[in-house]
Amino acid sequence: MTRPSDQPFAEQRPAEQPSAEQRPAEQPSAEQPSAEQRPAEQLRADARQNRARLISAATEAFAEKGADAPLEDIARRAGVGIGTLYRHFPSRLDLQAAVFRTQVRVVCDQGDALMASDSPGPAFATWARALTGYLVTKRGLSRALIDAVGVESELITSCWMTMRETTERLLVQAQQARVIRGDVTAMDVMRLVHGVAVSSEKDPARTDFLLSVMLDGLAAGPR
Repeated sequence: MTRPSDQPFAEQRPAEQPSAEQRPAEQPSAEQPSAEQRPAEQLRADARQNRARLISAATEAFAEKGADAPLEDIARRAGVGIGTLYRHFPSRLDLQAAVFRTQVRVVCDQGDALMASDSPGPAFATWARALTGYLVTKRGLSRALIDAVGVESELITSCWMTMRETTERLLVQAQQARVIRGDVTAMDVMRLVHGVAVSSEKDPARTDFLLSVMLDGLAAGPR
């Protein structure tokens, strides 16, 4: 979209303004400004809203139809045209990466909220279940991204680090409360959770049971 001029619209009027009778019928009125006449701040706000709607729609579509969900369907869900989608995300990979980053932030924000609202033991257990659920639902998307950019890429390593750091904060809190054994590291927890997520792909009904076994094994012994 063409960026509006920084110069006020009023300063661009011709020297002799036509009367109401002489004004062309197709000229837009002041009450209905064209897109080019809207303030730059409003255009930026609209763009942010469109981007957020596209990410939300893509999150739903990828969960329902996989990482290869049709982009036209995603644009339709977001209520925008396919051209708008491509302006924000020039390729499918760009959209997939945006969804992946956004959902990592969402689940990690949940983990931080648990630290403030729950006691250390329940907070850690709830986080382990939330993280497992995230990995199960995003496994297809993460596989597509790893195939495209590599497991050592900035996208994958930074998102993995964010999840590990959140895990470590909740783990340390639980260890200080002596509800989780002290010889366990955040990487150990991440590997265990990942193993449950992979196993759940073929037998989802066993997910809760496997998580319970994992949490029982992580629990601190009698003091």
